[in-house]
Amino acid sequence: MKELILVMARALVDKPDEVEINEIEGDVTTILELKVAKEDLGKVIGKQGKTAHAMRSILNATATKLKKRAVLEIVE
Repeated sequence: MKELILVMARALVDKPDEVEINEIEGDVTTILELKVAKEDLGKVIGKQGKTAHAMRSILNATATKLKKRAVLEIVE
């Protein structure tokens, strides 16, 4: 799941080398913290959060298939 978000985020931003993902695994839920360059933050979030929502939907579909739960957090 981490690799999936990494590929999507790198395709969206101008500085793909600055994309970082911190994966925090809990008992039930996996939290993925996505960090990008400050000037690329708007590209990852998108208008009215549509891009972020789409990334979360894809992540949830993948997690459901693996019988897990995942949350994507975009941090500054």
